[in-house]
Amino acid sequence: MAARFLLHAGAKLTLASTALGGGVASAAILTSDDPATTLKLCTAVPIRLFRNSYTAAIIAFDYEYSLLGLPEGSVERTKVKHEVHARCACRLQELCFKNGGIYIKLGQHLGQLEYIVPEEYVQTMRTSMLNRCPVSSYDQVCNVFRKELGGMPDEIFAEFDPVPLASASLAQVHSARTHDGKKVAVKVQHTHMTDTVAADQATVDLIVKTLHRVFPSFDYRWLVDEIRETLPKELDFLVEAKNSEKCLDNFRKLSPHLADYVHAPTVYWNLSTSKLLTMEFIDGAQISDVKAIQRLGIQPNEVAKLVSQAFADMMFRHGFVHCDPHAANMLVRPLPSSTKSILGKRKPQLVLLDHGLYKDLDFSTRSNYAALWKALVFADANAIKENSVKLGAGEDLYILFAGILTMRPWNRVIDPAADHLVLQGNDSDRSELQMYASQYFPQISELLRRLPRVILLMLKTNDCLRSVNHALLQGSSVDTFLIIGRVSSEAVIEMKMSQNKSFLSVLSIWLEELLLEARLFTMHMAMWLFRVRKALSG
Repeated sequence: MAARFLLHAGAKLTLASTALGGGVASAAILTSDDPATTLKLCTAVPIRLFRNSYTAAIIAFDYEYSLLGLPEGSVERTKVKHEVHARCACRLQELCFKNGGIYIKLGQHLGQLEYIVPEEYVQTMRTSMLNRCPVSSYDQVCNVFRKELGGMPDEIFAEFDPVPLASASLAQVHSARTHDGKKVAVKVQHTHMTDTVAADQATVDLIVKTLHRVFPSFDYRWLVDEIRETLPKELDFLVEAKNSEKCLDNFRKLSPHLADYVHAPTVYWNLSTSKLLTMEFIDGAQISDVKAIQRLGIQPNEVAKLVSQAFADMMFRHGFVHCDPHAANMLVRPLPSSTKSILGKRKPQLVLLDHGLYKDLDFSTRSNYAALWKALVFADANAIKENSVKLGAGEDLYILFAGILTMRPWNRVIDPAADHLVLQGNDSDRSELQMYASQYFPQISELLRRLPRVILLMLKTNDCLRSVNHALLQGSSVDTFLIIGRVSSEAVIEMKMSQNKSFLSVLSIWLEELLLEARLFTMHMAMWLFRVRKALSG
């Protein structure tokens, strides 16, 4: 029924939008100062709408008729469902690549949603969306240079490589050399982003709302609202440049112990505009490339600890968080001031790239979020409920919220064992997650609708960091959660101190600090004994 509705709805939407788009295009072209660009924009809406509607209808049709007559819970139905998931994930992938721009970002986001979408979608999107992004031609790059800096690339720079080093959903990066001999990285916005962003937003909005009408439990209107708010900022590279400088400034002022270990490329402001960003060129290993990291003399587990420490400080101390920390946006290099140890090892420095998407956490949100993670690490069920409710999950969905944050079932979340939150990254873990995603899909959708958008972006950030940790460690590590437990607990104490400095309050906080150290020491000892027993038995 749903498939037939979508097929009919898609056909009607396509015909209507084509007719409407044609009429609007004719009027707009006649009155426009830039007829070519206006024509491109006006024709983009019906083309994208047709493509979206057709793909949605085919996917719905495939699910309904491939599973027709197969008993729920049967082995055959499960087998066929996995095959349909794989086919439809590929269709959605191709739709994202054909439309480009916003759709690539949506595909990247989908690749992080392990807690709600089938594994086939996660794996298909995760393996392709970071590596197969569209590339602008050199002529298009030259057009951006002429409009933004008033000259050709080989005039602005002494050297400019026309072949991009990398391409992402919104822009691509070229290497260049300034006239004073400095090697730089030049980020150039894709021209089609400027031309079609309004059309992309309109078509995505229409499709999401249509799917919600057909499938009420599919409510991702919040995602469209978030894109509408954040995309203009991501498309302004001067905002990105300011974010990168603010990020480093926070580390210098609020986390001086980490300031040398976290870096962002220096911005060349005189060679940067809203659509073109010139930065210091940095050689480093991509954070998911374990072999390259090891060749630099750096231990992957040390990188994982640094990533956990840096982002825990951003979330719980700074309240200004890089919300797109996927593998392509982080490099690792030896700490410039460090020397090799006796064993030939070097300390790592984390280089953060792509600072377009940041989120501010106000004092209340930061306080409650830190208290929640403290409770999760120390398996405090009452505090988990209290702070989940404060963040908007509600008394009915706080258990689900804790599960999404940790990717662990409730019985593991409240298990007092030191490693209760550790993910092994094996097939058993993945199948358990997928079972919960399938079983609680309506409740998950309701939770995502209910949570503040800033918390939704924290979920996205957590998903990205979990993926990076998995690449570095083939799972997760208790050290990660000990770091999160310490930083979140210290942040809670610091925030309490800032609000109340009476003698009794200071004494209470001092006792809380002692208790924290005792709990962390106990967890460390428990893990040390576990490792010793494991080594002896092996």
